[in-house]
Amino acid sequence: MKDLGQRVLDGEQRAIAKMITLSENNSPEAAREMKVLHPASGRAQIIGITGVMGAGKSTLVSELAMEYRKMGKTVGIIAIDPTSPFTGGALLGDRIRMTKLTEDEGIFIRSMGTRGMLGGLTSAVYDVVEIMDAAGKDIIMVETVGVGQAEVDIIKIADTTVVVLVPGLGDSIQAIKAGIMEIADIYVVNKADRPGFDRIMAEIESLVDLTTEAGKRSIPIIPTVAKTGEGIAELRASVDEHLELLNGTNEFQANRRRRYEAELIEIIRKRLMNLIFDESIFKERIEGLIDQIEAKEKDPYSAAEEILSQVLK
Repeated sequence: MKDLGQRVLDGEQRAIAKMITLSENNSPEAAREMKVLHPASGRAQIIGITGVMGAGKSTLVSELAMEYRKMGKTVGIIAIDPTSPFTGGALLGDRIRMTKLTEDEGIFIRSMGTRGMLGGLTSAVYDVVEIMDAAGKDIIMVETVGVGQAEVDIIKIADTTVVVLVPGLGDSIQAIKAGIMEIADIYVVNKADRPGFDRIMAEIESLVDLTTEAGKRSIPIIPTVAKTGEGIAELRASVDEHLELLNGTNEFQANRRRRYEAELIEIIRKRLMNLIFDESIFKERIEGLIDQIEAKEKDPYSAAEEILSQVLK
């Protein structure tokens, strides 16, 4: 029987799912197989879909996936859902909302919990993107949780970042100021059939005018009604145009270097955390240090330096 990594390279759906699970669980087998997959990665176009909760991101992702399938492209979807701080579980609602896509063998959907990570992502997402990429997916879409300013981590992964807004956010100017507008490559105003559409479009247009430097690309604003498919073809065309722009300016490779840097740092972080907390000697040492901190015999910074000096010596 073929090794798991080779089965992923062959595009076997069950192997992809198993490989992602191993990666989420920080399995040593995942680390071994990722070494096999990496040389075959780097070909997929990675699209980040982010924005406020309730903006219809899941419906937008579903419709955009079907648009790419009409073009004969295979699609991977990574839908990030929040993890409960009490049970550790996640309500993987995006998988439920995307059920109509599950019968298409050209689409692979994976819902993942944040597992306590900030930034609207999960630490395993770098591996999952690379797994789907190596498995031959042409397009990989990463839909973030939708938690406001913390969403900015998506730019470490995506080639193109789509920020989704909707009419009726209340004081939409404050939402723009407090949100994640600065990371957008494309703005989408979804649910464009709702009252307040003209107002939010005008506000985003003003923001684009103010922030666009002379001679630079003006960020597109695409109105959509995802539930009916309106504007989806225009969004796909805008994403493709952005990829052409990246390739024409070598920014595509710069984006990939940033992703590999973030991935490398995340792997090192996880390995260090595993080393500190998985080994019984360090667990015992940490318990002793916490006792000292509680008794005011030692401060947390000195305790951290003591642990790290043992790990790094």
